[in-house]
Amino acid sequence: MAKEKTAAEQPKEKPAAKDSTPPTNALTGRKVFWTEKRVETVVAVLLGVTTLLSAWATWIGSLHSGIQSINFTKSNNMASEGNAEYNSRLQLYIADYTVWNTLSDYYFELEMAKQDGDKAKEKLLNKKIDNLTKQSASETLVKGIKWMNENGKSNPFEMPGIIKEYFGAAQEKVDESKEFLAEGQRDNTKGDSYNLVSVVYSLTLFLLGIVGVFKNLPNKVVVMTIAGAALIFAFFYMCTIPLPTGFHQMNFFEFAK
Repeated sequence: MAKEKTAAEQPKEKPAAKDSTPPTNALTGRKVFWTEKRVETVVAVLLGVTTLLSAWATWIGSLHSGIQSINFTKSNNMASEGNAEYNSRLQLYIADYTVWNTLSDYYFELEMAKQDGDKAKEKLLNKKIDNLTKQSASETLVKGIKWMNENGKSNPFEMPGIIKEYFGAAQEKVDESKEFLAEGQRDNTKGDSYNLVSVVYSLTLFLLGIVGVFKNLPNKVVVMTIAGAALIFAFFYMCTIPLPTGFHQMNFFEFAK
């Protein structure tokens, strides 16, 4: 009976041959969307669009600044005119009040002459009243005296709206000055907003400009995506900012006659 072979004497099994076939990959053969050529094309398009929008924002911002200066100048001029008108009307008001003080004395003496039956003095006082009224009283005071006589009042300055008669024109100019000032402040705010948009466009141009510096394609895509997001944000924000008052593109293409 043959002796059983020991483990050392048993023949060694040959190792299984390694499979040279590469493992199946589900992504094998799938097309990559971003390529170097596509990134360059998109960057070129974004650079062109951003440049145009940046030029537009700079132009509109400068228009706002110009209109702001015009409105501030108009505001100052109207305020000066309003103050001058107010001072002039104040002097007229004081002069009319002085005239009325004299006239009120004449009216008092006239009533006393009527009570005394002194026709000569009554005639003289009426003549003085007429002369002083024609020579020194303003149209506003004449209107107030007429209202006073028709309504049985004793003071023409009690007429409704007489203060507006004196100072209404001056107040209108002051109010108009405030409107120009407010419009200039609004233009200033709009101009600052367009300046902010221009800054974002400049940042976008910077990011698009450094895309080519990166050697790795994913890094290029990330920087380009950030630049595109900044461009979209700036564009939609710019659309919310009103254009200058009375602005129309065709106005700048009309030739002066």
